[in-house]
Amino acid sequence: MTPPLPRPRAGIVGTGGIANAHAEALLAGGAELAVAVDIDPGRAAAFAEKWGINATAPTLADAAAAGLDLVAICTPPSSHAPLALEALALGLNVVLEKPPALSLRQMEELEAAARASGRQVSCIFQHRFGSGARKLAALQESGALGSPLTGYCNTLWFRDQDYFDVPWRGKWDVEGGGPTMGHGIHQFDLLLHLWGPWQEVTAFAGRLARRTETEDVSTAIVRFESGALSTVINSVISPRETSQLRLDYENATVELEHLYGYDDAHWRFTPAPGNEHLAAAWADGQPVTPSGHAAQYAHIVAALSAGTPLPVPPADAYRTMELAAAIYASAIGGSTVRRGEITDGNPFFDRADGNLEPWKLEKSTA
Repeated sequence: MTPPLPRPRAGIVGTGGIANAHAEALLAGGAELAVAVDIDPGRAAAFAEKWGINATAPTLADAAAAGLDLVAICTPPSSHAPLALEALALGLNVVLEKPPALSLRQMEELEAAARASGRQVSCIFQHRFGSGARKLAALQESGALGSPLTGYCNTLWFRDQDYFDVPWRGKWDVEGGGPTMGHGIHQFDLLLHLWGPWQEVTAFAGRLARRTETEDVSTAIVRFESGALSTVINSVISPRETSQLRLDYENATVELEHLYGYDDAHWRFTPAPGNEHLAAAWADGQPVTPSGHAAQYAHIVAALSAGTPLPVPPADAYRTMELAAAIYASAIGGSTVRRGEITDGNPFFDRADGNLEPWKLEKSTA
């Protein structure tokens, strides 16, 4: 167990756009920002000045000399797992921006390295931590909602061609996939967090409108161990952007519609006939916590300060990553994929595309 820390000292690794969300959330959670790490000294210096950080460093090893307790890895996806493994070897706790890794093999390596080092990894899946999701989880746990039945989980976003023309985007080797891995994963992580283990998935995917190596849309039907069924759509070619979750239970329908983050006002609760009393349980008057990095970091910093386990360790994030891998495996292989099927020796264990080049770039739409 990590020893208690009165005020964790944190480093930010990679100072691009998403690093600002981490810096803001760490400060809000009560951590000290001690060093900004970037291979570009000018970018590191500008970021440090913006956030009042006194030191910069070109490498993790240099940063570790500053006496850090935690590093937030905010670099492009292909470097997430390697940098996390390096940080663990240096004796640092790690927060990993999504996706935490590019493959299930890397997820297993992260879990093993954390266990061997005695340090911890928290994977950023921030939608779990808004008060609406936590209230729904508690209602589920109480049994008041009855069994989950059916629903949908839609990430319908829009990214133009310029977005994909950035050199590291839309590449299997760098991003690990398209909207399934890099965009919709937030929303279907919340679905899995609420509805528990998935059992099997049948999916389709394609590149319909963008010049990119990966898919620009996928759609899947997921069966859960409970028997519940949900569709999951992940898109970056949808002009009216929205993120939607609808969960039908025996005793109520619970809906969420937002874009990149929600608060309690984005939820809608509809009790089934005869269960009108549940509306009062939903409108409980408790303080509102929006989803987002700040919500998750509040738990991360509190756990570090208390010496307790960090939220969303690799073992917990694995089933979300496994569903992403299974969506690709089903779409590319043309078959239903069951949880636990993608293991060492399966081509999708090491890469989301299984090295099968599913959508050759020359076939893309101009």
